[in-house]
Amino acid sequence: MQAYLDLLTHILEHGDDKSDRTGTGTRSVFGYQMRFDLAEGFPLITTKKVYFSSVVHELLWFIRGATNINDNLNTKIWDPWADENGQLGPIYGYQWRFWESFVQNENGQYTKAHIDQLKGVIHGIKTNPSSRRHIVTAWNVADIDKMALPPCHTFFQFNVRGSTLDLQLYQRSADVAIGVPFNIASYALLLMMMAQECNLLPGHFVHTFGDAHIYHNHIDGVKEQLTRHPDPLPTVTIAQKPLFDITFDDITLHDYSPQPFIKFPIAV
Repeated sequence: MQAYLDLLTHILEHGDDKSDRTGTGTRSVFGYQMRFDLAEGFPLITTKKVYFSSVVHELLWFIRGATNINDNLNTKIWDPWADENGQLGPIYGYQWRFWESFVQNENGQYTKAHIDQLKGVIHGIKTNPSSRRHIVTAWNVADIDKMALPPCHTFFQFNVRGSTLDLQLYQRSADVAIGVPFNIASYALLLMMMAQECNLLPGHFVHTFGDAHIYHNHIDGVKEQLTRHPDPLPTVTIAQKPLFDITFDDITLHDYSPQPFIKFPIAV
């Protein structure tokens, strides 16, 4: 995971100091890309502990299309943004599975319908693997104001190379100290799940950034992390089940021995 440490160094050395909506302030760069070959191991940061269980719980919650923290999320990472009823609005999972649309019936009337982007992209990969349209997006401009937090990881695209499946994520805004290690693990895991569903091998996860930033109150912790050296990557196994049947207990992390946790305050 030297690529992640290189990103931290690049921001510290070449970033611009900017204000932000939280009032905390950031050092940021615009436009950066990392690539991870899953054949080399599962890309879970080893220079600090990342709670993989939370990664799994959140991803499965997204895949269900859930939007309420009380709907078996089993992690507190979304608590700062939820309302008193636990609701977050039509965020990631809702857009992935229930993108709102309208269909015209035989009488010429339009009724609300939903597009399941995940099922659609699975069908596309299986039936037309050479297509360049294997895309899922969470950036629904009609729903942005209804969301507790507009999507930071905005859309992702799959690419089939022979028997291998790649995934590229575009992330418009990236909290590199806290969020990015989580995002890397989440989309690498999604790639593994999708590859298994489509009878392909997981290939490269490509992580492309818009604004990649370190909050000013994270800089000391980042400098501490940069004194550490990466350890060998862990591996992940997934039970042989259809993607939408996979549960938390079907995903197992092996040989993960991270260095001590670094506490970073969350900017809300």
